[in-house]
Amino acid sequence: MSDKLWGGRFTGKAAEWVDEFGASIGFDYRLAEEDLEGSLAHVKMLGQQGIISVEEAEQISAGLHDIQADLGTGKVEFSVANEDIHLNIESLLTKKIGPVAGKLHTGRSRNDQVATDFHLWVKHRLPAVKEAITELQQTLLDLAKKHADVIMPGYTHMQHAQPISYGHYLLAYFEMFQRDFERFEFNEKHTNMLPLGAAALAGTTFPIDRQLVADELDFDAIYHNSLDAVSDRDFALEFLSNASILMVHLSRMAEELILWGTYEFNYIELSDNFSTGSSIMPQKKNADFAELVRGKTGHVFGSLMGLLTVMKGLPLAYNKDMQEDKAATFEVMDTILASVKVFTGMLSTMTVHADRMEAATKDDFSNATELADYLATKGVPFRQAHAVVGELVLKGIQTGQTLNEMSLVDLQAADSHIEEDVYEELTSKAAVNRRTSLGGTAVANVLKEISRGQELLVTR
Repeated sequence: MSDKLWGGRFTGKAAEWVDEFGASIGFDYRLAEEDLEGSLAHVKMLGQQGIISVEEAEQISAGLHDIQADLGTGKVEFSVANEDIHLNIESLLTKKIGPVAGKLHTGRSRNDQVATDFHLWVKHRLPAVKEAITELQQTLLDLAKKHADVIMPGYTHMQHAQPISYGHYLLAYFEMFQRDFERFEFNEKHTNMLPLGAAALAGTTFPIDRQLVADELDFDAIYHNSLDAVSDRDFALEFLSNASILMVHLSRMAEELILWGTYEFNYIELSDNFSTGSSIMPQKKNADFAELVRGKTGHVFGSLMGLLTVMKGLPLAYNKDMQEDKAATFEVMDTILASVKVFTGMLSTMTVHADRMEAATKDDFSNATELADYLATKGVPFRQAHAVVGELVLKGIQTGQTLNEMSLVDLQAADSHIEEDVYEELTSKAAVNRRTSLGGTAVANVLKEISRGQELLVTR
């Protein structure tokens, strides 16, 4: 007979390397606290329902609390021979209290047990993700408030497009991270569900009280279908999807921090705490931490695609393939928490070269739209105004002059509607502050949006 806890019908014994291949304890040891938490709720219910005696329930509960204490002091050692965290805990419990430990598994299966542990693990950590995003958003608001009136080039296709407020730029990422926060908030709804009580796949004949367990574990809802309860990993897929979108946002901003910290741009400088040097080039200051966040984005995407691929062809209900759900989720949780923390640190300590940003808007043609709009307000059809300004830009490229530097005579030669007041309209500051439409880049708008953003954070 096999020496496994499940080995009653087996006569053969697998080779050690086969056991190692099938074991998950190498990563699901991280579920230890959650496994104990779920087991304590389950045994309390077994005792209250009379499924096991009150004395047995108390004995098992005391043994589980002892293991919790041992875990906290680092005294627990897990074994590959016991495959996973569930059998490891049960083995430890048996050593502490004897055969009565076997009664803990009454009315449940490893299928609903692991699903419950996994739900609890994600549930316990989503608040930390939301808190990290909130801290990053607060940093963005502080920076936006400090730099609301700093003018910089706005880009499309990585070409100078129109002048914008740097504060407005920062608030664009605030909005992205706000959506990230809301996605993780919604993720909590599908994570905060109790699978325990579904047993292997069909429920149980024991008179269990699933609501009692849900209340004990602070779950808001209970799975209504036992097949779904043990086979659902949507909550993990949602988490990995949300994490991937979050990393997209971090990676996009990382790309800009890297570019804007170069000699060619020199818009910002990251602090020494978030930069590294070169082993042979003394002058180098590399944005390595921004680059690492950008690079780790690929690993997060891979984890999402990996679990999607695992789940796509699985028949109901539980399959061993689903063991592959946890390692990736654990790694991604670690990655996004660290990445957001690094970003908060980078942004809060960087230097903004406001003069350099504004100067970049004075030697380009990013005010071309201003001139077209100016002509439109004078009654010139916009398409005609667009063509006029396009010709002036071409002339400026050929003569080495910006629109601001052209004489009034030259401007009027292109269109007689142009008057002396055009030069004020062509300044970067005027271009920014004229855009007062809802969502526009005017400084007054930026300040209003900062207040709105602050209210969002305060009400969390």
